[in-house]
Amino acid sequence: MTYDVDPELRPYLELLPARPPADAPVDMATVRAYATRMTADINAAADVSALVVDDRVVPGPPHSPDVPVRVYTPQPHDVTTGGILYIHGGGFTVGSVEMEHFNPVRLANELGVVVVSVEYRLAPEDPYPAALEDCYAALVWIRREASTLGVHPERVAVVGSSAGGGLAAGLALLARDRKGPPICFQFLGIPELDDRLETPSMQRFVDTPMWSRPSAEQSWRAYLGDLYGGDVPEYAAPARATDLAGLPPAYVSAMEFDPLRDEDILYALRLLQAGVRVELHTFPGTWHGSTAITGAAVSQRQIREMTIVLRRALGRDD
Repeated sequence: MTYDVDPELRPYLELLPARPPADAPVDMATVRAYATRMTADINAAADVSALVVDDRVVPGPPHSPDVPVRVYTPQPHDVTTGGILYIHGGGFTVGSVEMEHFNPVRLANELGVVVVSVEYRLAPEDPYPAALEDCYAALVWIRREASTLGVHPERVAVVGSSAGGGLAAGLALLARDRKGPPICFQFLGIPELDDRLETPSMQRFVDTPMWSRPSAEQSWRAYLGDLYGGDVPEYAAPARATDLAGLPPAYVSAMEFDPLRDEDILYALRLLQAGVRVELHTFPGTWHGSTAITGAAVSQRQIREMTIVLRRALGRDD
């Protein structure tokens, strides 16, 4: 590591797992089990005392399985407020509603809104478009059940980070083009957007912690399957979209030492050029996923900004 990492984050570099060789075979069961263990303590500390947490199954896409979701409802919840469709990260291959339990709990508690976390199908077992269609099915369900959930049907935001951010961006495109349920805001945290891997940051950062160019290559190969290297739809890789007009307002974050940095900045710029209202923030001295080190001041700023922008987007400023 020769990167000028934030001093508060630097001590944690030694605690990160060693990166396997880029050409090493990937045992997805082992990777997923490790990720679940790594987040177990954080999730166990989530305060659900003021929430009703309900695991449900909603109708899936046509000719596909139903989709599990976890619904977080603040108590008391006797008014119709905004809602969030939360899409977990994990490089399209790892992650679950359980692994990212803590974040939806925090958002539901701090914002006082219903949060629906979607358990989409993972690659490589289920490549594109399985995950995206599962997210769309969850969005349709929120719209249909809005009155029962206590969610304002016109005030639903999509929230995701990393691969979840890429899926959130793809979902915004898909909902626009299908004339589906309205999305009032898209929170795209360090989103994975571009399968072409051509930006300067993607070319340069081959050894960065948590996420690197080899990680991105493995992720896109798994997610795209037979489409990899070919004619990739814009809903799979939103950076390929030629028309970004008419999309919901967005917040986009990027980390300084993240191969995704440049594609995130470029996507935010293109949204702005298309007339979409955008907030873009790059955080110095950070790497992909370093926000999990919540004691660092730079991480606290990221978490605070997330709450502020979603509160405003969902009309919770009062």
